[in-house]
Amino acid sequence: MSEYTLHCFAQSGNAYKVALMLELSGADWSPVWVDFFNGASRTPEFRETVNEMGEIPVLDHKGIRLSQSGVILDYLVSELGTFGWKTEEERREILRWILFDNHKLTSYTATLRFLRMFAKTGETDVTAWLEGRAKGAYAVLDAHLNGRKFTIGDRPTIADFSLCGYLFWPDEIGIDFSAYPNINRWLDAIRALPGWKSPYDLMPGHPLPAKS
Repeated sequence: MSEYTLHCFAQSGNAYKVALMLELSGADWSPVWVDFFNGASRTPEFRETVNEMGEIPVLDHKGIRLSQSGVILDYLVSELGTFGWKTEEERREILRWILFDNHKLTSYTATLRFLRMFAKTGETDVTAWLEGRAKGAYAVLDAHLNGRKFTIGDRPTIADFSLCGYLFWPDEIGIDFSAYPNINRWLDAIRALPGWKSPYDLMPGHPLPAKS
């Protein structure tokens, strides 16, 4: 049995944030597939035994069970000693960008991608609003990355893993990233990290089965 068990599915950018941290840290970990698209995470059993919030990812480690990607990433820094902070100032800055990601970047990006890619809603007032909000977040991040290799200076941290979680799917999001050259350069720097794998190569559940 692996030391770390991650409940996840291939299409989840939030789960990818954690899977990428585990993989790049060389952790002994294994994924447990959750059939999200058929409602597995929303059953009473899942809420009672795995995560009351009905969400992914969930990490099991040494009898501890954690949910919410930002919390898990922070925990893994303490356990693995990788991709963390050197000073308290850096820790606060990492937390600042994780909170920005969760509230301003992932929230709008993930919902927009879901509506376009999986719910197949077509273009609506909702997708237009979400796209505007996502682009606003990208502009903030792109400006911050000007002159920086990574979010916190010259080395990757969990802030980068949080922020990049959904951004390796530009085609599925439906936004042209050419307007964000610093984000593109930064994503290339993350791809170049030893051991990097794409979300669909790192977690189970891709491709989705065709609907009959």
